Order: sequence, then structure tokens, then C-alpha cells
Amino acid sequence: MNTTVETHMNWQDYYELTKPRVVMLIVFTAIVGMFVSVPGWPGITPLVFGTLGIGLAASSAAVFNHILDARIDIQMMRTRGRPLPQGKLTERSALIFATILCIISMLILVLIVNTLTAILTFISLIGYAVVYTVWLKRATPQNIVIGGAAGAAPPILGWTSVTNEIEAGALLMFLIVFVWTPPHFWALAIARKEEYAKVDIPMLPVTHGEAYTRLNILLYTILLVLVTILPYLIGMSGIIYLLTVLVLDAYFLYYAIRMFRDPDDVELPMKTFRFSISYLGFLFAALLIDHYLLFQLNI
Repeated sequence: MNTTVETHMNWQDYYELTKPRVVMLIVFTAIVGMFVSVPGWPGITPLVFGTLGIGLAASSAAVFNHILDARIDIQMMRTRGRPLPQGKLTERSALIFATILCIISMLILVLIVNTLTAILTFISLIGYAVVYTVWLKRATPQNIVIGGAAGAAPPILGWTSVTNEIEAGALLMFLIVFVWTPPHFWALAIARKEEYAKVDIPMLPVTHGEAYTRLNILLYTILLVLVTILPYLIGMSGIIYLLTVLVLDAYFLYYAIRMFRDPDDVELPMKTFRFSISYLGFLFAALLIDHYLLFQLNI
């Protein structure tokens, strides 16, 4: 009886290492990239195996991130409950798990999807798990800006899994996620500023102060508003997407302005962070719905 319970808990810990909520959002943006890449049905093979390969690669990157950050995670309130700091899993077992996920994902993408998607996915995995986590995160307060390129790659990966080409629409979706990342993450960094300072991670509010970070959140949000209108302006999407994104942008801009003008509201950064997650999900859902309701029906 005890063995069964321990095995169940062990697999729960492995599952937690993959950052399932983050991976779900990543995979969703990739799936939208698949559907938007073609006028009709993207095909069952890229949809199933592209999603599986990209999802496993994202999970692998998340586990590598846990391993490399284990020593600082134990010192931060937000992360100290993770399986590795708690000693529920060893770093060796986590490393084996991450490697297996990586190998399976690459085999699926190379053998079933296409080589371009496999290469881009592997570059994205290395970019997040190694370049960002090991170097950028500890080297510069612009870490999340530069490293955001890895996190913004999934729409391109979804697109190429269907078309085997990198096209303008894929790059535009990449740009949206890339510009969204700094205001999204800096809101969290303000809320956890003391924790990042404690472990010597040079996040922007630690190195340049909260006022400067709040200004940058506002400026990036304004830039995000401009970027998210581009799909409509270039004919990639229609009125449903435009109306949805205008509402989403108005709310995001409202949060950014409030953060800039009201630094004494200590709960606002986390509210902004949480909203930004919903913002990206709804934006990509609008892209998908618009693609089929407008372009497929020629409305």
C-alpha cells in the first residue's frame, strides 16, 4: 500500500517539474500557429505529433530550468515548494527525466513532423534552458527581453510543423509574444523584488528600481498595443480579432497606467501578472476563432 502511494506521489512530482500551466499556454500558442498557417484543416499528423513534440520539448526545458535553478529556488518563497528544493526528487532523476523528454520530442519532430521544426524547437529549448537560465538570467537586467525570444518561438514552431516554412504570419505571432513577455514578467519581478535581490538575480526592479521598471512596463504595453493591431492591418485577421484585441489592449494598458501612477498598491503587480496570462490566451484564441469564422466563411 505504501509503495503505491509513494509511486503516485513521485509521478506527481515529475509532473510538477514540467510546469504544466506554462506548457499548456506554450502549446496553445503553437496550436494556433498550426491552424492559422493554412486556410483549412492543418492535417492530423502535424496537429497531433507537432503538438506532442513541441509540448514534450517545452516540458523538457522546464525540467532543465528546475535543475539549474534548484539552489536559488530553495531561497525564494515563490519557488521553495518545488520538488527539487523540497528533496522529493534528486537532480539526477530530474536530469534523466528531462533528457528522455528531449530525446522523445526530437525523434517525434524529426521522424514524423519535419526537420526544420525539430531544429527550431531544439534551439528554443537550449535558448531557454541554458542561454537564459544559466547566463542571461544572472548576467543582465535585460535578461527577460533577450531570453524572451525562446519563449516566443512556439507559434513559429506550430506554423512550420504544418508548412515547413517560416513565413510573415509566424514571425508576427512571434513578435506579439516577444513584446508581451517583458511587461508580463516585470510585473511579477516587482512583486518578488526582494526575493530576486536575495539570490542576486539582476531583475530590472532590483538593478534599476521599481519606478524605472513600471515606466518600462507602460512603454512595452504601448508597444504591445501597436504590435497586436498589425495582424488586422496586414490582412492576417479580421474584425473579430480586432475588436477582441482592442478590448484586451485597453485592459492591459489600464493595468500598466495604474502600476505607473499608483506604486503604493502592493497587490497590483500580481494582478497585472495574472491578467497578462489571460490576455495572451484570449488574444490567441481570438486569432484562431477569427481565422475560421471570417476567412473560412469569407465574411
